[in-house]
Amino acid sequence: MSKKIVIVAGGPRDLWPDISNFLSTDTIWFGVDRGAHFLLEEGIVPEWAVGDFDSLAESELKRVEEKVSNINYAKPEKDETDTQLALSIAMRDYPEFPIYLIGATGGRLDHFLSNLWLVIGSKYQQIASRLTLMDAQNTITYYLPGEHCISKEEDKFYLAYVCLTPVSELTLVDAKYTLTKQEIPYPVSLSSNEFVGEKSHFSFSSGLIAVIQSKDK
Repeated sequence: MSKKIVIVAGGPRDLWPDISNFLSTDTIWFGVDRGAHFLLEEGIVPEWAVGDFDSLAESELKRVEEKVSNINYAKPEKDETDTQLALSIAMRDYPEFPIYLIGATGGRLDHFLSNLWLVIGSKYQQIASRLTLMDAQNTITYYLPGEHCISKEEDKFYLAYVCLTPVSELTLVDAKYTLTKQEIPYPVSLSSNEFVGEKSHFSFSSGLIAVIQSKDK
């Protein structure tokens, strides 16, 4: 089984996806700020704790420092977010493994938007194809220009194509609502589409797209 990286940010735990599939020796855990404390409460000792830890009480930070071997202390005033710093370490130390980011889509909207648009910058765009954001209702994956096929998750129903940039020649084939070489001149979310089978194909010639599989509560 190939290794995977799970980065846990500090978003609400009640919005986490089911993490049971990650509970194996093949998972390398990162705790970002309060996410490190959350992992310890789940009985998981992360490989890395990253952040300025300004959301932790003194006793909580002390526990993180006692349990976690690798800690990257970030300054509160910095150019990268704590989550971006964790991604930078993952890119440096584990350049080939898939990366799952949880605890990144609930709570503060500014944090969510920062995480959604992570791959816009050239530094992180190189990991777009191996980055997945997950919560209890949504799975977000990223795509660069080309032809792509999405497999339907068993518990998901809705399908959205989020154009993070202008997109050229967007074609949606086997979905409820289709397009043929549509020009998308500005960022927009093409929401509430649906699978019509177990797979959905799409293509585009330029731009960057996030695909969201989602379900109602």
